[in-house]
Amino acid sequence: MLGPSGGYSGQWVKLHPFIKIFIAYLLHLIGVGVIITVMYNPRFNYQPIPRVTIEGKRFYATPDGNNLPSVTTILDRTKSEASKAALHNWRRAVGAEKAQQITTEAANRGTRMHTYLEDYVKTGAIKERGTNPFSWSSHEMAKTVIRDGLKNVSEFWGIEVPLYFPKIYAGTTDGAGIHLNQESILDYKQTNKPKKREWIDDYFVQLCAYAEAHNELHGTKIRKGVILMCVKPDVDAAHNLISEPQYQEFILEGTEYDRYRDLWWRKVEEYYTQHI
Repeated sequence: MLGPSGGYSGQWVKLHPFIKIFIAYLLHLIGVGVIITVMYNPRFNYQPIPRVTIEGKRFYATPDGNNLPSVTTILDRTKSEASKAALHNWRRAVGAEKAQQITTEAANRGTRMHTYLEDYVKTGAIKERGTNPFSWSSHEMAKTVIRDGLKNVSEFWGIEVPLYFPKIYAGTTDGAGIHLNQESILDYKQTNKPKKREWIDDYFVQLCAYAEAHNELHGTKIRKGVILMCVKPDVDAAHNLISEPQYQEFILEGTEYDRYRDLWWRKVEEYYTQHI
């Protein structure tokens, strides 16, 4: 579908998809720019899951009365020794202060990009970038994900979707919906440098964890996950962009999905064996 790139009227998202297409076509005829938009269709009753802190550790207080570890906690506690060593060596090479600065800036940039994308999915238009120069990169990155990634997403069931697998784990995925005509878990990622597929095993495992929980709770049969990733642009001292963001997409499905799903459940078993 197409939608106007200008202001959001508040009623746009409620319009029938064919009406949106017709309006977009008319705007195209008179020279008004358009951007690709997706249909926000909350098919499932996603319930908020509050987080609680118990003895200094964070859990999700799920509706079934359990306090469950998050997907990210399980992944963190079951990291391989090689992964731990690589992170330690990087921090030592760049210095603790610089490492913390890089980590914080990346997290903030990613949060802002997520917010722009969430607003876009709900309203059909991306907000203005604002006057804060730190937001400019995130804004361009969100526009890149919309243009190159969301064009393949025809329907969103929810954003920041709370999920849990009863009595085992919980978490929140960026989105769930239809990607290239298939039920999918969708996750946005920002990165400072382009990633290779073999570097992002944890992202794939994470997708499977959310898919398994969604299937268990909502009766879906999701066996596909999509990482919609954007590489940050270069900026000058005033935060003006001097290069374009780069979009990367990684799709997990088929037998590869099965392999990472099995890996997830092995990690769950390892976590409970070690920590319970």
